[in-house]
Amino acid sequence: MQAAVVNVLGAAPRYQSFPDPVAGEGEVEVSVRAAGLHPIVKALASGSHYSATNEVPAVPGIDGVGTLENGSRVYFAFVRKPWGTMAERAVAPGKMCLPLPDGLGDAEAAAIANPGMSAWLSLKERAALTAGETVLVLGATGVAGQLALQVARYLGAKRVIAAGRNVEAIGAGDADAVITLSEPEDAVRDAFAAESAAGVDVVIDYLWGRPTELLLEALAKGFRASSTRPTRLVEVGESAGKNIMLPGATLRSIDLKLMGSGFGSVPLDWVFGAIPTLFSLAAQGALKIAVEPVPLADVGAAWSRVEKGRRIVLIP
Repeated sequence: MQAAVVNVLGAAPRYQSFPDPVAGEGEVEVSVRAAGLHPIVKALASGSHYSATNEVPAVPGIDGVGTLENGSRVYFAFVRKPWGTMAERAVAPGKMCLPLPDGLGDAEAAAIANPGMSAWLSLKERAALTAGETVLVLGATGVAGQLALQVARYLGAKRVIAAGRNVEAIGAGDADAVITLSEPEDAVRDAFAAESAAGVDVVIDYLWGRPTELLLEALAKGFRASSTRPTRLVEVGESAGKNIMLPGATLRSIDLKLMGSGFGSVPLDWVFGAIPTLFSLAAQGALKIAVEPVPLADVGAAWSRVEKGRRIVLIP
């Protein structure tokens, strides 16, 4: 079969032949129709993700949409290594194949599952968002961040604040306030301070690094012993930096609950259990995602492109 193949860790995959997978016990063969080029896919292929096996050659891709031998259309994940989903065929555990609603296209389903699941679990399960609370999304202009804005609104957030660089990507009505992170640090700090003074209940953080430092600094400077307000910060990504400086005084000044959301911090049954809800909401139009379909043969060029509010989906 033809597939995207990672031959060297950190290098873009090549479109080439790769041995066909053979279904084992409990597995089913899938004819792939679409596979999302998610940031975690690139991280795994480079060996930089904490769950990477660093096995090469290998086919990248963690999930996708395809058809089974009986013709049914499914979303599938957790394929057996070294095969991934960016190929003409894949094998997956039968219990990890979910039927798709008729109102949801192949590319949209392949695009939304990973970032949508991240947004949903971060807000609903990790942060335990309740109706009427205020949510700030750091990195709101990326694909996952845009979905987090929509999920926060769907779950009943009273106020939704979007912080990011590519602010024109934020949909109308998705945010009550926008903080432009491309402004000078003093301006960003002041904007965070203004929102902190009004109160922020939940922060969903796709950035980490310096933007998170500025936010925590603003929260700490807004300290008022007589009116302490708890804030839950869920760290999901690190596109702005892998580390932060966290002074002890900051933690003493904020009623802060700091947690992560990802494989290892969230049970697998929560991850897979959230996806049918996402598909149903997307089919109804309650959640929207911008998609850019790209032929699998062009994986090399697509791999190096910077994502700008649209999830690239590879189509065999």
